Parts: sequence; C-alpha cells; structure tokens
Amino acid sequence: MSDTEQSIEQSTEQSTEQSSAAGNSERKGNRLSKIVTRTGDAGTTGLGDGSRTTKDSRRIDAIGEVDELNSSLGLLLCEDLPAHVRHALHDIQHDLFDLGGELCLPGMAVMKDAQVMRLETLAEEFNHGLPMLKEFILPGGTRPAALAHLCRTICRRAERSMVHLHAAEPLSEAARRYINRLSDLLFILGRLLNRAGGRSDVLWQKGKNG
Repeated sequence: MSDTEQSIEQSTEQSTEQSSAAGNSERKGNRLSKIVTRTGDAGTTGLGDGSRTTKDSRRIDAIGEVDELNSSLGLLLCEDLPAHVRHALHDIQHDLFDLGGELCLPGMAVMKDAQVMRLETLAEEFNHGLPMLKEFILPGGTRPAALAHLCRTICRRAERSMVHLHAAEPLSEAARRYINRLSDLLFILGRLLNRAGGRSDVLWQKGKNG
C-alpha cells in the first residue's frame, strides 16, 4: 500500500465514523491492521464514498500532495521548536487529515471556516514583531526555517493540485482558503524560526552573480 493509499484509508475511516459510530470500532481495527490489501494492483484506488478512481486522477494527486505536506510537517516537528509553534503545527496536522477526508469524499464539505480563521489569527500572532520585509528572502538560515520553507513549497504544490481538481469537481471554499492561508503561515514561520535560532533573514541580493 502506498503512502497515498494509506492516507485515503485513514481519511475514509475518519469520514465514515460520522455516519455509523456503533459498528465502526471493529471495522477500524480491521482496516488499520490490514496494510497489504492488493486492491490497488490494477492502478485504481478506493474513495470514501465506495467508488474507485485511477491513481493518476486529479483527486488522487491532490490527496497525495496533502499527505506529503503533512509528512513534511512531521519532519519539521522533529526539530527543536518553540512550544507555541509546535502546538500550532500539531493542530495543522489534524486539519490536514480533515482536508484529506474532504478530498476522498467527492461532494462532501469537511473543512470549516473556523479552521481558516485560526490560521489567519496565527499568521498575525507569528508575524507580530518581525521586521518589515524590504527585500525578497532566500529559503534557508537555520534548519527548522529551511524545513518550514520546504513545507511552504509543498503546500503551494498541493494548492495547485486542488485548484486543478476544483476546475473539474468543485471543492469547498473553506478547503481552498485553508490551503492558501497555510502557505502564507509557513512563510512567516520560516522567518520566525530563523529568529528563534538566532539568525536573521537570508536576503536575496539582486544581480549578485551578474
């Protein structure tokens, strides 16, 4: 089973819990303990509504890239981070599972406006006290800051996939706003984590090698 398929399985479990809580504990145990299913050998994978789609579909691209984003945040969380940043990133990982649940259930809206608002509040909080940017910055500085920028670029790729999917199969406004706000927040985090590590922004120097 691929990472993307595992993410779909997990997101499907999360979504189906809402509809049939009584019998789900047994199904959950069976699903999560059986990793090798062989159901995707023909190049298709199951969605949360019971339908199947090809592994190169727009929807699976979006699910896989949200899964990659969540995994990259897990790598960032292995670093020594300020407590408030660590708490925020844990919450975001849970949000991304909600987003995965929405993506694996065509026509279902799972993401909430409150989740988007929380990111906007965090962005204001984390940006407060950072010096005004007058130049573009390069990804880098401390390792945590560089990882935050890596997460940001993966987030942008996930957003592009979601926009591509939305053109064919509409996604909720909250889902689209959330992934956009998250990339902004990760940019701010890159700057914040450099300062937490005693470094300043790595500034782009126009024409440096010209």
